[in-house]
Amino acid sequence: MTKPPVVLITGASRGIGAATALYFAEQGYSVCINYKADEASARLVAEKIRMFGVKAEIFKADVSYEPDVLALFLFIDETFGRLDVLVNNAGILKGQMTLLEMDAERINHILSTNITSAFLCSREALKRMLSGASIVNVSSGAAKTGAPYEYIDYAASKGAIDTLTIGLAKEVATRNIRVNCVRPGLIYTDMHADGGEPNRVDNLKHKLPLGRGGKAEEVAKAIYFLASSDASFTTGSFIDVSGGL
Repeated sequence: MTKPPVVLITGASRGIGAATALYFAEQGYSVCINYKADEASARLVAEKIRMFGVKAEIFKADVSYEPDVLALFLFIDETFGRLDVLVNNAGILKGQMTLLEMDAERINHILSTNITSAFLCSREALKRMLSGASIVNVSSGAAKTGAPYEYIDYAASKGAIDTLTIGLAKEVATRNIRVNCVRPGLIYTDMHADGGEPNRVDNLKHKLPLGRGGKAEEVAKAIYFLASSDASFTTGSFIDVSGGL
């Protein structure tokens, strides 16, 4: 019997990551759920996934820290024996402020968590991936706006994700491994509270052409499309899930 495909989703205990894990499971994928701190939420996501009759395992790792990344991928080798899709979703947002108020500790924490993690996980994934595999990066609409007066450090980290997507897609194209990216906009997730504005989506949704905030499940479906064979001739590309902004 052919083993089901395997997806690793970083930062999958909540929000877009959790929704993506559930959607891949619904499509028949075994899922490795990476989390950094919230074990209870990760276990809940795994329990929901198993209801689809597929395998789900959780693994605690700070994916910006190289030893944790190596341990995570060793776990995948031993537990799943393959890796077909990597979703680089892990990321953080800090309180709103201007650059004049930021210190190096904050900036480096944002950059290491949001971009170093994607580099390290992509590197280890590529060591294991075969022809037809796929990487999907999760960027942000902030990569295009710059998020002035709010969190330009976060926006810059997501701009780096965009550049990683373009460059890595070209590096691995001859191996028939695709690298693509989604850029969510105003999506209802807990991350906005981390930035100090829990009601951000409702406060700003009137500025969107579609006039509403997005759902994590809508981002998950875009991620799945890019990872799937339906996007087999698509690499180095982006889908903006941003309500038309």
